[in-house]
Parts: sequence; C-alpha cells; structure tokens
Amino acid sequence: MAASGFGFYFLVFLVAFGASLQATNGQLSTKFYKSTCPKALSIVQEGVAAAIKNETRMGASLLRLHFHDCFVNGCDGSVLLDDAANFVGEKTAVPNNNSIRGFNVVDDIKAKLEESCPGVVSCADLLAIAARDSTVYLGGPSWKVRLGRRDSTTASKAAANASIPPPTSNLSALISSFAAQGLSLKNMVALAGAHTIGLARCTSFRDHIYNDTNIDKSFAKSLKRICPKTGKDNALANLDLKTPFSFDKFYYMNLLKKKGLLHSDQELFNGGSADQMVNTFAKNTSLFFEDFGIAMVKMGNIKPLTGSAGQIRINCRRVN
Repeated sequence: MAASGFGFYFLVFLVAFGASLQATNGQLSTKFYKSTCPKALSIVQEGVAAAIKNETRMGASLLRLHFHDCFVNGCDGSVLLDDAANFVGEKTAVPNNNSIRGFNVVDDIKAKLEESCPGVVSCADLLAIAARDSTVYLGGPSWKVRLGRRDSTTASKAAANASIPPPTSNLSALISSFAAQGLSLKNMVALAGAHTIGLARCTSFRDHIYNDTNIDKSFAKSLKRICPKTGKDNALANLDLKTPFSFDKFYYMNLLKKKGLLHSDQELFNGGSADQMVNTFAKNTSLFFEDFGIAMVKMGNIKPLTGSAGQIRINCRRVN
C-alpha cells in the first residue's frame, strides 16, 4: 500500500533522523559486517554459548568486560590489552585486578573470526556482541548491537582506576560517574540490573555486611560465614541470591528487601532518587528488559573509534 501524505513524509523524517542519529554515534551500524564478515554474529554467538555451557558464570563475566571497556576512554577494546613497553594496561587496575575474566573466551572467539575474515572484526565489537549474546543466553533481553568500533592502540590503568565506579560508591557518586559517560539515572538503574547474574568477591562486599545498617540482618549474617572480617578475600557470593544465573528482575526485588550484595547496589534503594525506578523494575520485567537494552546501546556508543582511528587488532591482547 502506498504511503499517504503525512505518513510518507513522517517515514522520510524517520529515515533521515535515523541516519543522523547513526552519524552522531560515530557511524556505528547494525549491518556493519553484512558484506565484510557475514558470519561474524553467528561466530560470536556460538562461542558465547559454548563458553556459558562450559561455565555458567562466564555470561556475567563477558557482560562485565564490555562495561569495564566502555567506561574507560570509550568502547575501544582497551580492557583486553596486556601491559606493554609503553603503557600499563587496565587489567591490574583496582576495579579489574583478580576480578575481570573471560579473556581466554575472547581469544578463542577472536581466533575463529580471524579464520573466517582476517583483520575485519574488532575486539571492541566482539565484546559488544558477546555482552548481548550472554544476556540473551541467560534469559534476558536482546537488542540490535551497533557495530563498527575500532580498537585502541593503548590502555590506561590510571583511567580505569578513575572511571569505573567502585562497589563502595554512594548514590551521588554513582550518578556522577554515569553522567560523565552520558548516561542518565534511568540508564544507570537499568544497567545495574546486570547484577542479576554473576558473583562478587568478599573484598567487594565486606564493608557492606559489617559496617552498613541498610542491610537485612539475616542476610548479612549468612554472608559473614562466607566472608570473615579478615582473610578469604576471594571468597565468592551471588550478586542475586535467588537466581544468580538467570537474567531476571530479582536483583531489584532483593533491593526492596535490603538484600543487595554490594553497598553500591543497595544505594539504589535507600531513600534516594533511584527508589522509584527500582520499584518499577521490581514489578515489571518487560519494562526492565526494554530499558536495559536501550541503556546497553547507549553505553556501547561511548566514544567509539571509527573510520581510520585505532586499528583492528589481530590479537586482542596486544597491538598489531
């Protein structure tokens, strides 16, 4: 059926607006590899599925890698770089050291991409796709990943220490940290929902369970058996005590009961400006999923390298 007057011009506006939006986001496109590496998405999806089947925790780890990449000088794959002669990488920064993981999985997927289409798919894009596929595999929402990022040729331990919000952050610090990346309060609360999957180390939640008052006493007591005041720094606890390997709304429901594992988690429901959104997401899975996908696309557009900037790394751990 032919488009009539207003409908036709509105459609033209939408197309033009979409092109403009894409341009403002560094020319990222959902169809970036359609002709240059048509199997790229399926290769990443298969690699992610195999990794999570091998270790369920890996889904959360891959999602977290994308977050820790994007918050440090943009989504440029810098988090994957090993230390080099001319820089100290981000892997040993305080938020990452003995914490971020999944590098071998990324290596395996990248090797398969190189076999299929050498020098085409960036490590930064690999992380963006893997984050989406991990979420979907564990029962969460899907979204169209915009692609076309290139990889950085350097990394910064100092920037990682400064840019990634620690688990001790209060609400105002969290809001400031996300705002510095162009992310709103709603984006922040939605992205925090990623803590519905995965685990955290004793060092990340020790202060919360021993020193904070906004925590359920029986919950704190159970955690103290895992995490003593000293020692066992690497002991692990579920970020979502109910369904730690299923992407759902229980993270928010836990916050309503003062059962957030991290201080920064419970800050989202502690009498502040995020309370209403936590309540909303706790009641409405579909809205949480929708807003999480929107926030992930927005986060994935933080300062991407495009065009001739950066490079396409052959090995994600080192510069070409």
